[in-house]
Amino acid sequence: MADVAAVEVAPTPTTARPTRWQVLRRRLRGCWQLYVLALPAIVFFLIFNYVPMYGVQIAFKDFVASRGIWGSRWVGFDHFERFFNSFYFWRLLVNTLVLSLYQLVLFPLPIILALSLNEVKNRFFKRFAQTLTYAPHFVSLVVVVSMLFAFLDPRVGLANHVAGWFGVGPIQFMQEAGWFRHLYTWSGVWQNLGWSTIIYLAALAGVNPELHQAAEVDGAGRLRRIMHVNIPAIMPTVVVLFILDFGSFMSVGFEKVLLMNNSLNSSTSDVIQTFVYQAGLLQGQYSYAAAVGLFDSVINIAMLVLVNQLARKFSENSLW
Repeated sequence: MADVAAVEVAPTPTTARPTRWQVLRRRLRGCWQLYVLALPAIVFFLIFNYVPMYGVQIAFKDFVASRGIWGSRWVGFDHFERFFNSFYFWRLLVNTLVLSLYQLVLFPLPIILALSLNEVKNRFFKRFAQTLTYAPHFVSLVVVVSMLFAFLDPRVGLANHVAGWFGVGPIQFMQEAGWFRHLYTWSGVWQNLGWSTIIYLAALAGVNPELHQAAEVDGAGRLRRIMHVNIPAIMPTVVVLFILDFGSFMSVGFEKVLLMNNSLNSSTSDVIQTFVYQAGLLQGQYSYAAAVGLFDSVINIAMLVLVNQLARKFSENSLW
């Protein structure tokens, strides 16, 4: 027994844990076709989204084109302080937030439309309704705004003609500041509502029909099946798209606002994006405009991270 106890047991060799680079190499070798397929998109984003970030530093400099970025004088946060202390800061911020919140309140509309179209059994009517709602998405913003000016003209516009039948005088829709937010938001709903339903319809197409059959056996009507089968099935898609919308919370449609903006409705139509355009391209204040644009982007990133964290905390779905 003593001899047995004296025998030393040789340690079993342990396999070295692969490093991170080794794991990456294995993945590249195993799925190199997929990475090659994704390479053009990666190069595109690198060139047009990440490389230009080098120029963000002009927000902290007194940029002069003849001196270049490195040769321009460093001023720190002077441009940010100038913007925060300006008399138009609160007007720009409030207008941008109100427009963004107005559009966010209407976020469920594409979901409702998708659930409604999914319940339509007549194929011809369903395709006709889809085509009718998709078509406005392909209309240019310039054409949409031109249509608004034509339909809402105080003299020859259709809307004022109909209002005149009820004894309502001509209304200056495009000139009155109180109408701008409603016209901007609801014309956007008309243009993009049908297109936004495509993703939800695709998610609804993946719902297992056996779930509906089981619900029918249990006596659930159409409304209950929508509430307890369809909506839970598309909820991951809803959460992801909701988070992505918050990623552009402060970036309201610049082109459309610029086309609808005039001196009479500027009290509600001036937003941060149009101010960056005016200060940067029209007035040549490149550093100042870059500082304002950076402020807008930082808020968007903060909102995206915050909403993603909340979604991950209260549900099982998030972007990361």
